[in-house]
Amino acid sequence: MKIAILPGDGIGPEIVGEAQKVLAALAADGLALETESAPIGGAGYDAAGQPLPDATLALAQRCDAVLLGAVGGPQYDALPRALRPEQGLLAIRKHMRLFANLRPALLYPELAASSTLKAEVVAGLDLMVVRELTGDIYFGEPRGRRTTPSGEAEGFDTMRYAEGEIRRIAKVGFETARRRQRRLCSVDKANVLDTSILWREVVTAVGRDYPDVALTHMYVDNAAMQLVRNPKQFDVIVTGNMFGDILSDEASMLAGSIGMLPSASLDAEGKGLYEPIHGSAPDIAGKDKANPLATILSVAMMFRHTFARADVADRIEGAVRAVLAQGLRTGDIALAGERAIGTRGMGDAVVAALATRKRG
Repeated sequence: MKIAILPGDGIGPEIVGEAQKVLAALAADGLALETESAPIGGAGYDAAGQPLPDATLALAQRCDAVLLGAVGGPQYDALPRALRPEQGLLAIRKHMRLFANLRPALLYPELAASSTLKAEVVAGLDLMVVRELTGDIYFGEPRGRRTTPSGEAEGFDTMRYAEGEIRRIAKVGFETARRRQRRLCSVDKANVLDTSILWREVVTAVGRDYPDVALTHMYVDNAAMQLVRNPKQFDVIVTGNMFGDILSDEASMLAGSIGMLPSASLDAEGKGLYEPIHGSAPDIAGKDKANPLATILSVAMMFRHTFARADVADRIEGAVRAVLAQGLRTGDIALAGERAIGTRGMGDAVVAALATRKRG
């Protein structure tokens, strides 16, 4: 199992370092793992003058899976758009054809009080956001800036989806729902956007092949409200790139902290890029404060989805549950008066918990 390690910027190297401890512990137990690191984002620009160096892309393409930390930082804000760190992330998704992004929002019972909503609203929360990742307004053309006839500066982007792009992500949504509670909510803005009218038509058509899955539709503004009003009504949400970006971050706070949520970005064959959904948090970089659990849980998703090793995934997730049950918390999930441990301390605790869950 060959894994490309792309730490990135800000807290990326710290959180990925703790995930690498987990990988090392698994390798010590006999798993055949091989890792190789490369720069991306701002680190890629610093090393090679571009946010996705050619060597980094080549490494990612020849490995079985990719583990990524985070990209971005204020020192790169003045760069031209094409050279900014975020373009490295968008580019690797596009080059690797990673069209399906899975973002689970699972509330651990021990963190119910850490959610910004009442415990009774979020207790038992377990939903999945399936986000289309290589289309929509983030990639649509034309885009850019221009001067209007009146002399004003104007920026413009294009929201665009082809029927085939919608169909393939809809299938992922239905298949995901079929493995869960068989309920799929498709989120769009079909009352305003032509793109969303087509989205709803295609998702409805695909749904005829899944009569065992209950399909509903919801406008994105209502979905945003319902996520904080009654989040447990959802099982699987399937939506476009921009709406999915926003809704999955909203869902992360239901689970206590954005530092708890992993993600998987998959191609048609199951090869994936795995990363926490949070950003590079430059304000706490290097301070041993970042929560590494989302990155460690991303490793669990890697074993579940790309390597088909549910046993290893279960072991990692069980170790995280054990650490939380012990009352260990990083600052983002600690309540007032609770003592927080650092990034390295949390990673060490997970590795220790792994030792009690030896591979069978």
